[in-house]
Amino acid sequence: MTGSSAAALTGLMFIVITLLAQKERQHNISTVSTLTVLHFAAALLISANLVAPWRSLLGAGVLVAILGIVGIGYQFRLFAVAREAARHETDYVPDLSDRIWYTILPLAAYAALAAGAFGLVAAPGLALFVVAAAVISLIFIGIRNAWDLVTFITVGPGS
Repeated sequence: MTGSSAAALTGLMFIVITLLAQKERQHNISTVSTLTVLHFAAALLISANLVAPWRSLLGAGVLVAILGIVGIGYQFRLFAVAREAARHETDYVPDLSDRIWYTILPLAAYAALAAGAFGLVAAPGLALFVVAAAVISLIFIGIRNAWDLVTFITVGPGS
């Protein structure tokens, strides 16, 4: 269920960005939309990975751990990009809500993915709940951030 939701939301992001590409305001839209699509894609990939007929959870755990670690690395890269962009941006200054939803919550979700993945072999029952919570978190983070992006593009800053 989470995989199909993530796939549908990813497709909708492509449609939204295509329709809004003609707008004049392009404030970090590429970075934000790419990050949102990556959250959806991560949820889709993990969902597909965990329904595969693995002989043991070790293989699935390795793939989820890699994705969690890559997600953490990408979030730290995003911190650096956001700092640099803030120096040149004059129309938009991220508020606390944006900092939480675009950086802190995704970092926590990817960290939970990595932690859950490492526990898949030792304590699969609990670990699967942690991984599921992280996947659902990524989907909700993506939904909120997609809505924020569309609102910003159509209404403007401060919306």
